[in-house]
Amino acid sequence: MNVAITAAVITAVVTGVGWIVNHVLSERAERKRVRQAAQLSHVQEQLKKLYGPLAFLLWEGADTFEDLWNTLGPASIFREDHTLTDDELQLWLFWVDHDFMPRNTTIQRLLSTNTHLIEGGEMPKSYREFLDHHNNWRIHHERWTKNGIEYCWHSKVDWPQSFEADIIATFKALMKTHDDLIGALSESGARRRSGTELRNGRTTRLFMTSG
Repeated sequence: MNVAITAAVITAVVTGVGWIVNHVLSERAERKRVRQAAQLSHVQEQLKKLYGPLAFLLWEGADTFEDLWNTLGPASIFREDHTLTDDELQLWLFWVDHDFMPRNTTIQRLLSTNTHLIEGGEMPKSYREFLDHHNNWRIHHERWTKNGIEYCWHSKVDWPQSFEADIIATFKALMKTHDDLIGALSESGARRRSGTELRNGRTTRLFMTSG
């Protein structure tokens, strides 16, 4: 076989193999980019519609509760050996009606309307404990406001301490994932632009050589 023809065949084979390898790698990179873009969209929905609002409400609630506690005093007003004074009860009920109950209702609504955005694919234990706390308090408080049936002025189910910790931890983890995905997609976009420019440059040189 003519040496020139042999060299041309070898060059064509190497070029073809290189194109196939590059195509496979490009397809794999594109599938990865699509997955990352879909994941980023989901994380953004989680932060926007669920975990961002929940974190804000819980941080806000912790501040207002501390403000109330500082007003009432450091000791719990619901000790067994303590009878609420009229002033303490009126202050407490004002906070219940204008702060605690509305905020807890908003949290419950966020969870009930965005269950598909809950991280992990199932309702965590502390979330269910919060719902028990809220629903127990809500129904007894409504009986008092509508029918005058007094109760203990708070939920019989304790506030789950791990609820706030779980929400804040998930919020922070999602924020990190959000930043990591944006960084990864930015790098992927830069590599794609660089590859396009490189291929365009090769094509230009090919035409210039052919001419």
